[in-house]
Amino acid sequence: MKKIFFSVCLVSLLLLMVTCKQSEATSENETILKGEATVFVDESLTPVVEGLVQIFESKYPAKINIVSKSEAEVIQALAADSSRIAILARQLNQDELTYFKSKKIFPKTTPFAKDAIAFLTNKSNKDTLIALNDVIDFMKGGKSTKINGLVFDNLNSSTVRYICELAGVEKVREDNVYSFKTNNEVINYVAQNSGMIGVVGINYIFEPSAEIRGSIEKINVLSVLNSTDNQYYSPSQNNMAEGTYPLARELFIVNAQGFDGLGMGFSSFIAGEIGQRIILKSGLLPNKMPSRKIRIRNTINNDKK
Repeated sequence: MKKIFFSVCLVSLLLLMVTCKQSEATSENETILKGEATVFVDESLTPVVEGLVQIFESKYPAKINIVSKSEAEVIQALAADSSRIAILARQLNQDELTYFKSKKIFPKTTPFAKDAIAFLTNKSNKDTLIALNDVIDFMKGGKSTKINGLVFDNLNSSTVRYICELAGVEKVREDNVYSFKTNNEVINYVAQNSGMIGVVGINYIFEPSAEIRGSIEKINVLSVLNSTDNQYYSPSQNNMAEGTYPLARELFIVNAQGFDGLGMGFSSFIAGEIGQRIILKSGLLPNKMPSRKIRIRNTINNDKK
């Protein structure tokens, strides 16, 4: 009996030593400001994250690999341990949190910005206004004189999930709803086809890649009716801040690494002064408005050269 007890204790001790060594190795290879890590990103948020990563890497000896996926795929990657850092347009739900708890993992979620879902049309369509209720009715299967079809990035994306939740439907209708893989494809399609309404993350409009700059000039961003005051609002920073644009949403970085790695460092950077300034310049609304430094001078030089 004593031999069995001794054997169990020895095995437990060896496992503990292996775990500690693995943890130490991880810490040596990656800290909050150095090393290499992968961040899975909701594809509709890719432009702003690329800007944040570029500045972060320029300041610290770190390499962050961005993998853009649909929202559903990002959640799957987070759960499958292929990455423990994710950027999402929602918080983890209770089922997801329960799963991580069963794995003895307690993700830290940090809000860092607001963006918006935008409706786009071809410039040949002179009407630049749309009522959200018309979109909701269309999603429920109704007919609309203003909507010939909706074009989404991906049926597993956060934009589809968001609009479905607003409409109270579990899945999109099969007719007159189209999907691609990326927001860029949606923008290019709407630029080439009149009568369609594209649904994208507004970040792609504020920071278009070279691939879609020509298409941006051929589309209109629709103003959406706010049913509270019956006024139409565009997806601008000011309207997101005042809560008047009805399709604004919070953004989060989820860190489930379980140690003091780049997930913690990158989260702190995004939520800090520099990260919030980058977000402000990107056209999105930072979670905390960066401070402004005012320089006071005793004299003013009016000399003209």
